[in-house]
Amino acid sequence: MAEPQSEAARILGERVRFYRNKRGLSQEDMAHLAEMHWTNWGKIERGQANPSLTTIVRVAGVLEVDPAELVSGIGLQNLPVRSHQVTAADLIRERKSGVS
Repeated sequence: MAEPQSEAARILGERVRFYRNKRGLSQEDMAHLAEMHWTNWGKIERGQANPSLTTIVRVAGVLEVDPAELVSGIGLQNLPVRSHQVTAADLIRERKSGVS
């Protein structure tokens, strides 16, 4: 079985699965309602997909929850470490100091 895309994707998938199970519906049922292929729904639940904002909002609508319920508390700490750790503040500071 493939690994989750990230900790963030895994958490999102767990939440999607929780709300689907709470509704007592299958992945196929939910995928149909969300107008997506059931295999894509399964990838989201397993954390193997990185759904777009549009997809997250659509999934939340089908699950009858606020999209915030699916992503609340997920942050940078749940993403893989980047190869560079430059932040927007670092970049602005460099530009103001004339360093390029």
